[in-house]
Amino acid sequence: MNNWILYLIRCKQGRLYTGITTDVERRFEEHKSSDKKGSKYLRGKAPLELVMKKKIGSRGMALKIEAIVKKLSKNKKEMLVDGKIKIRDIEKTISFHLDGLKEDGLPVPEPTTIPEYIETD
Repeated sequence: MNNWILYLIRCKQGRLYTGITTDVERRFEEHKSSDKKGSKYLRGKAPLELVMKKKIGSRGMALKIEAIVKKLSKNKKEMLVDGKIKIRDIEKTISFHLDGLKEDGLPVPEPTTIPEYIETD
C-alpha cells in the first residue's frame, strides 16, 4: 500500500508532534480522544491542531522521512509547516544517502552529510 501520509500536530504549548498514517482524519481523532489508540505524548496537551499533512507514498519512505523530521529543530519543523522546506528535499537527501551504499548494502567509507537546510540538532 502506497498511501502513507506524514502529519504534524501542534499542541497547546506550540510543540510539534510528527507521525505517519494511512488515514490522517481517523488518526487525528484518535489523538484528540483520550482513548488508548492515541499517542501518550499528546494526552493532556489539548487543544491539538493538525498543521500539516503530506502524502509520502510507501511505508518505508514515510518511516525514513518521519525519522528525519523528528530530528529537525523546532525552527526547521516550522519551516516545513510553512512550506519553506519541501518534503521532496528530504526525499532527495534520503536518496543521496542510499546512493552512498556499496552493492553489498554497506556504507561507502567516505562520510556523507545532510544538506544544511535540513540539518538536524
